[in-house]
Amino acid sequence: MDPQHPDREIAAGQRYIPRGIEPTLKRACREFPVVVLTGPRQSGKTTVLRRVLGATHDYVTLETPDARAAATADPRGFLEGAGRPLVVDEVQNAPQLLEYIKERVDVARDQPGQYVLSGSQNVLLLSQVSESLAGMALPLRLLPLSLRELDGSPQRPLAWEPGHGDEGQAERAGEPTTVKATTLARTWSRIVRGCYPELAAQPDRDPEWWHAAYAQTYLERDVRTVRQVGDLVQFQAFVRALAARNGTLLNLSGLGRDLGLTDNTVKAWLSVLEASQQIVLLRPYFADIGRRLVKTPKVYFLDTGTVCYLAGLSDVAHASRGPMAGTLMESLVLGELIKTYRNRGVQPRISFWRTGRGEEVDFVVETADGLLPLEVKTSATPLPRMAAGIRAMRAALGGGALPGYVVHPGASRLPLGEGDRALPLSML
Repeated sequence: MDPQHPDREIAAGQRYIPRGIEPTLKRACREFPVVVLTGPRQSGKTTVLRRVLGATHDYVTLETPDARAAATADPRGFLEGAGRPLVVDEVQNAPQLLEYIKERVDVARDQPGQYVLSGSQNVLLLSQVSESLAGMALPLRLLPLSLRELDGSPQRPLAWEPGHGDEGQAERAGEPTTVKATTLARTWSRIVRGCYPELAAQPDRDPEWWHAAYAQTYLERDVRTVRQVGDLVQFQAFVRALAARNGTLLNLSGLGRDLGLTDNTVKAWLSVLEASQQIVLLRPYFADIGRRLVKTPKVYFLDTGTVCYLAGLSDVAHASRGPMAGTLMESLVLGELIKTYRNRGVQPRISFWRTGRGEEVDFVVETADGLLPLEVKTSATPLPRMAAGIRAMRAALGGGALPGYVVHPGASRLPLGEGDRALPLSML
């Protein structure tokens, strides 16, 4: 890629979509001698690294057998020949290289940006890095595209953060406001298609075929490296069963019983999906309020296109009107929150709230000002009753919970009473 023309197409038929993590990556390279970038396969790590660091760093990938063999046979000679500063892609394929990187960094500890390491296997890579490069390396995570990246505003603050805009002025005066929202059809098309960069950059690609190929590659190249998985066919059935339960409370025994698996196997396979950054186990929020709260986590897939493919939802109408519509919209919102925070290099602090009586708030975001409740609805017509869970949470927690938002796919931003507001998905 020509650094003088950063917006030039990076490959035939593709365009580069600016990523929210770019300034975070640049800052990390100015402050740490080693930066580690992980993320699911095909999330765009290599493209971002070449884009951001192409003019300052050499690049080598350990994906190819010859490079892997060279790094394994003579790690010190490999690093000396590669030069510095250096990007090493798929570094978990030659973990012994990390000790020699440490050796070189120790000589010039105060020099930032010496090595940028990347890989798709988050837990394997980070455990290797923590053993060899403790205190030297900053971990970052790149997930598939966010809605803000797709819309060309990767640095846009979240709706409750300073700098988001002045759209709330009329609302604070008690007047409803309307914004230019993404159409319902486009929103659901994004949900079914998913947010992997290759699908976004090549809009003519068939998403069902792409996800089928991705799933096969994931099974053959990522899952096989994890010892807990012995039967890939059974593991694939497990993943499909889990996709059908997207956004629901995790029932280990029920899932295992349906598939003939032990609880320990289910736990191990869940850890595989977490390690490869396919799912998020969302924990419930706990507070000592003297009432019975649900303690079981919920399971969400990070990419809605993955869920739709695994659940057999290839049609927009079927996805938007079927029984999974609500949890698919929740996955989209949760993914947007997690991606936005991760792109800043910040650990997301998100949970859900649910009582034994069924009172519930989809997401609780811990902010500097307090707990921010978010309800997610598929209806484009927000109504005050949709904020009932938010009001119940605020009554239970007292001053600990802020007025919240009902996130919806429509265009109206309006008050819903008691300080709660309807928020278009396009303004999240």
